[in-house]
Amino acid sequence: MTQKLYYLDQYIRDFKTKLISQERSEDGRWFAILEETAFYPAGGGQPSDTGTLNDNAVVEVEEIAGVIRHYMDRPLESSHEVEGRIEWDKRLDHMQQHSGQHILSAAFSGSSGYETVSFHLGKETCSIDLNIEEISEEDCMKAEALANQKIMENIPIHTKWISKNELAHYPLRKTPTVEKDIRLVIIPGFDYNGCGGTHPKSTGQAGMIKILDWEKQRKNIRVTFVCGKRVTSQLHQKNEVLKELTGVLNAPPPQMSQAVRTLIENANKNEKLLAEARETILDYEADILSRSFEDIKGLKVVKQIFSQRSMADLQHLAKGVLQANEAVVLLVSENGDKLQFVFGSAKADKNMKELMAYAVQLTEGKGGGRPSLAQGGGNAVLTGEELMERLLDKF
Repeated sequence: MTQKLYYLDQYIRDFKTKLISQERSEDGRWFAILEETAFYPAGGGQPSDTGTLNDNAVVEVEEIAGVIRHYMDRPLESSHEVEGRIEWDKRLDHMQQHSGQHILSAAFSGSSGYETVSFHLGKETCSIDLNIEEISEEDCMKAEALANQKIMENIPIHTKWISKNELAHYPLRKTPTVEKDIRLVIIPGFDYNGCGGTHPKSTGQAGMIKILDWEKQRKNIRVTFVCGKRVTSQLHQKNEVLKELTGVLNAPPPQMSQAVRTLIENANKNEKLLAEARETILDYEADILSRSFEDIKGLKVVKQIFSQRSMADLQHLAKGVLQANEAVVLLVSENGDKLQFVFGSAKADKNMKELMAYAVQLTEGKGGGRPSLAQGGGNAVLTGEELMERLLDKF
């Protein structure tokens, strides 16, 4: 069995060991099995370490049936001795986030009695799910303040292997899910919890904890947070946004909310005015169209071919023409590789639904409606003019 150096010293970055074997996984990936490893395999909500074995990239590490697999981008060259190197910035980040999760979970438990039921360590943010259905900002701020207080106290973080029989000697926040090889992560006087992850030597190395958001997740509350260097990264990103918005809105941060609300209100007013203006223009256009009818086989027919007009526009125009005339209206719009069309009739003996069925057959499209007004669209397998000619042949 591979010796787990990351439990002996979580600060080991480089190590030398012997290659036991290398094999292909069930999905064809190469992996190495080593006598010793400092690479932490994924587990307990913490992603695996990455790094290198000799010159090979280690892209993932997992433990299956007690065997630690180091997945590589290619097989190692024949070599008995292997030099491993951990991607330290990633390991340190994981240690900060994981220890921060323990501290924040203990803070929620201590300040409000809320227990953590799951943990996720993502690439940019982390989250815990609390066993409650509602939470207040005050609850979150109390827990955050307590967590950062414990970080400032720089309390040592200890790990200890115990048996199942020894569990009763510790005030555990949560009962471990395993019965053998139980590893406790202990923040004396504050948190005692079973965990197989990597952690720094003291709470101070978690850096800082900042809660970003919270939301309902089924019957739980999911709290999103960051720790350590990620707090600085989040602060930088948000500060850059604030700087840009200060110029765009011509307002300092405390006044930005009101400035944005004013912009939205003005935009809504302008949108309404534009919609009214567009409707007026369409009414005017429909009036002009209604006067340009042609006499085709004794019928008043208003026909027009457009370019890049929406279905809503075509429908508005058709209805406007029908209100002004007892006519048949045929409107077609050429929209790139598509055709859209609306047909209407004030004549009971002219069924536009049947004409629509013919049009969609010609254009490999879809459509429907009523005998008095139908709409549809299809592919531009023929021009708008050609489609119009075919429709008129049906009269």
